[in-house]
Amino acid sequence: MSSIAPVLRGARIANSVAFGLQGFFFAVVLTELPQQKEKFGLSDELIVGSVVLVSLLAAVGSLTAERLALRWSSRAALRIGLLLITITGTATAFAPNTAVLLGCLGCYGIAVGIVDASQTMQAVFIQHGYGQFILTSFYAAWSAGSIAGALFVSGCEALDVTLRETLLGAAGIVLVVGLVLGPRLLSPQEAEAGPAEEPADVETVALRAYFVFGIAIALVFAIDLAVGNWSALYLTDDLLASSATAALALAAYQGTSLVARLTGDVLVRRFGPRRVARTAAAAGVVGLAIVIAAPSPIVAIVGFLIAGVGIPVIAPLCFSEAGQLTSGRALDAMIARLNLFNYAGTLFGGGVVGAVAAGFGHRVGFVIPLVFAAAVIGLARVFHSRPEGDKHPTSSGEHALLD
Repeated sequence: MSSIAPVLRGARIANSVAFGLQGFFFAVVLTELPQQKEKFGLSDELIVGSVVLVSLLAAVGSLTAERLALRWSSRAALRIGLLLITITGTATAFAPNTAVLLGCLGCYGIAVGIVDASQTMQAVFIQHGYGQFILTSFYAAWSAGSIAGALFVSGCEALDVTLRETLLGAAGIVLVVGLVLGPRLLSPQEAEAGPAEEPADVETVALRAYFVFGIAIALVFAIDLAVGNWSALYLTDDLLASSATAALALAAYQGTSLVARLTGDVLVRRFGPRRVARTAAAAGVVGLAIVIAAPSPIVAIVGFLIAGVGIPVIAPLCFSEAGQLTSGRALDAMIARLNLFNYAGTLFGGGVVGAVAAGFGHRVGFVIPLVFAAAVIGLARVFHSRPEGDKHPTSSGEHALLD
């Protein structure tokens, strides 16, 4: 282990930065939407449609990452994905009209899916090398990157930097940092060179993860997007808060999300995945119940803060647990397919919760995320009950799914 430790440390840093770059540029794209709206005269419906388009094509990107990883490696897929983010971001900066802009955003969605899937493949392989749970730290890097992206746009706006220059600057950062750190990711010999599985075994294992952990991932991302999309509107429309106060709801949720992801690895190693998953989902239930019952904006913000303590920890736990069922090239395929539930959850969280909120109010709309969080408590039984020990991460012992 001592000879490979520097390689693993380098790969962990590089992949953490890749997570951060993904969150950084995604935040830049989202926070620049008002400027795109003004420049091209976009309607609110078209903006919502463009976000849905990115999510749908990200699923295509996830499947593309699977093919790239199986052909070459997860490292190659991730480097290609980061390069595509740079290219599509640059193209978006020079889009002359709405049609080209939407086309560029669609291509960006494919790049998002490639990066999402391949960086998670690398994360699970790195965790296998460490022999202990470290996955939430990568998601903490994504949260930090998204905060940096929002601050980057805010700073550019304060300095009167143009929309084109802001996008080009962000794309340049992704390109330079990706080129520098890309070679430090795990190579095929260090990652995908696990035991070979028979095709039938690969399909069986992938389907088990697909339907058990995939459902949990979809529920969690649905909750996450519902908070991101509708928390501010709930405070302004239902609780009559000011716009400034309403923005604090998402800030509270994201702030505690970052803290939870920074501490999640230690908690899982100490208490075990099952207890952490169950407690995290319970925190989501409590927080969302407070949100629904809130008589004032401040109480609702406290509810979002509590929900952020738990919900964002569950997705990395799901990928980690699924990653223990196989290794090698089969792991690449499993992660890519499991990642599809991410986009299914975001579409459902944005669409269904929005439809219910439009018909019955945002307070009723948040009942759906509450039910989803409660469902995750039930699904927590499939996680390992023991804390991370000295078993190899691909061991299937003591796993309720295989009992």
